Amino acid sequence: MQYNGLRDSIKQLGIDSGFDIVRVTTADAFKRDEAAALERIRDGHMDGFTWYTEERVRRANRPQELLEGAESVISLALSYNTGEPGEPDDEPRGKIARYAWGEDYHDVIKGRLRDFAARLPEIAGRPVNTRIFVDDGPMNDRAAAARAGIGWFGKNTNILTQSHGSWVFLAQVITDIPLSPDRPLKKTCGDCVLCIDACPTGAIVTPYVIDNKRCISYLTIELRGSIPRELRSQIGDWVFGCDICQDVCPVNRKAIGSLEPAFQQRHDFAAPALIPLLELDQAAFSERFRRSPIKRAKRVGLQRNVCVALGNIGDPAAIPSLANSLQHESDIVRGHAAWALGRIGGNESRAALASALEDETDAGVIAEIEHALGELEAS
Repeated sequence: MQYNGLRDSIKQLGIDSGFDIVRVTTADAFKRDEAAALERIRDGHMDGFTWYTEERVRRANRPQELLEGAESVISLALSYNTGEPGEPDDEPRGKIARYAWGEDYHDVIKGRLRDFAARLPEIAGRPVNTRIFVDDGPMNDRAAAARAGIGWFGKNTNILTQSHGSWVFLAQVITDIPLSPDRPLKKTCGDCVLCIDACPTGAIVTPYVIDNKRCISYLTIELRGSIPRELRSQIGDWVFGCDICQDVCPVNRKAIGSLEPAFQQRHDFAAPALIPLLELDQAAFSERFRRSPIKRAKRVGLQRNVCVALGNIGDPAAIPSLANSLQHESDIVRGHAAWALGRIGGNESRAALASALEDETDAGVIAEIEHALGELEAS
């Protein structure tokens, strides 16, 4: 027997808890999504995510293995569409993905989910078992959101909602309450391929399939080593994540904005001045990005990305800071600073690179410096 009368009350509780969209699906396995994810792993499109194993995929697509006695999945979405960046100025600035302009969504949403789950027994009139997920656990959030009718899969693999576009965080509550499921939406992207055509690295290799190794979000956040040289020029001025495929999506043109205070822009996070970021020590980095998703990139990762962005922007004003970065304690930052100086060019860059080459001992950095000097000689 399903508690059909509970569904509307539970969905209203989700809205009252601060979520923008709440839908329900069953706890049945996501068989199609599991098969697709396993295929992507075997095709090498998930390389780099060492934690994304076949075993994890199977668990993520089987809610009844994640919670004993699971009957339903309550799917929730919360918008982070908090406006546009400010007007540009003459200072070299980068771009940060919109979801990271405010506070870390994991902390914000998990608190709300705990409160939501704690109130379910009161509504159900009996003890309730739950398990909550916000993007960082073994649960296929997008599969649940699509089957629950939160939205539909875009060709960039994001969930597109009718009201808030793809600018939403997804969360799931698996519960042992049997509920009548909502219906999936029948909408699709049709013939639109704007996201595929706009991706500068060609990461969307075919509709609904992303090659992780080419995705700017992966390269600027998850990747811990050097960014492949052939991809650096295509990253542009992105220093944390990427919104290109969302920015061009027609569904997002009329997306409802978010008034959520926690996701409003902090400091200049939408378009940060880049040169000061190169000068942050660990203490300053930790303080500036406290409670921010940006801390995931780590200081070395962010400064590596800043070097790439400065090289692509090509502003000679960055040369002194990049030259100083040739003495950075991280060989990753030194190598990318060398690449950036090679891109910007000029006598000052050449002198800094030649001087650094005399003292450098790391083979990878030496190769980057020599490549940059070679590029300068050829130009």
